[in-house]
Amino acid sequence: MKFGIVTFPGSNCDQDMHHVLRNVLNQDTVSLWHKDVDLQNCDVIVLPGGFSYGDYLRSGAIAKFSKIMNSIINFANRGGFVIGICNGFQILCESKLLPGALLHNDSHKFICKNTYLSVTSNSSRFTSKYSLNQVIKIPVAHGEGRYHADENTLNSLKENDQIIFQYCNGNGKIDIGSNINGSALNIAGICNINRNVFGMMPHPERASDSELSNTDGINFFLSAVESST
Repeated sequence: MKFGIVTFPGSNCDQDMHHVLRNVLNQDTVSLWHKDVDLQNCDVIVLPGGFSYGDYLRSGAIAKFSKIMNSIINFANRGGFVIGICNGFQILCESKLLPGALLHNDSHKFICKNTYLSVTSNSSRFTSKYSLNQVIKIPVAHGEGRYHADENTLNSLKENDQIIFQYCNGNGKIDIGSNINGSALNIAGICNINRNVFGMMPHPERASDSELSNTDGINFFLSAVESST
């Protein structure tokens, strides 16, 4: 597969993503600059974590106006696969490729730690290598990660199996005590109704190399790779 990894001013996880996809999984990766319009015939576009444009106004609010986003929106609307991690998730919501918004954590503090996720759905291209309700440990690093949407949108996400990951405790219990940022329904990751656009706040690329003593995130990328073969 060919992955295109976008760099915005302020991106800081693009090279982590290249490392996992290129060096760990031996996939073809190319760098895409925010002013590019050519997606170079990539199979999957990745919007990595970071602080695009310094997170001015709102996280992702300026990045949605980058030249490359028109190409990515058209690509997604034609069925192309797009992944947004952390700041990338924020950009996808700001661009309306995913419903809802990411607000300030309810603690109003930046959170940087390992957290547990429950695999709420394994019927997506990005989670098929996980077991349903499997508990995985993935790092988070965000100040605006509280997922918010109106009641109708939340009901639609549930009804259409679009909630992919939820924050939980080490035993898989999904409750207020395991909700690290106040997200509605403990949501950590969702997909669009067509299941080709995916966003999550935690960083699977930071849990995909044995050198880090945690590979719980590797199946996220393996799911995408193996679903194309």
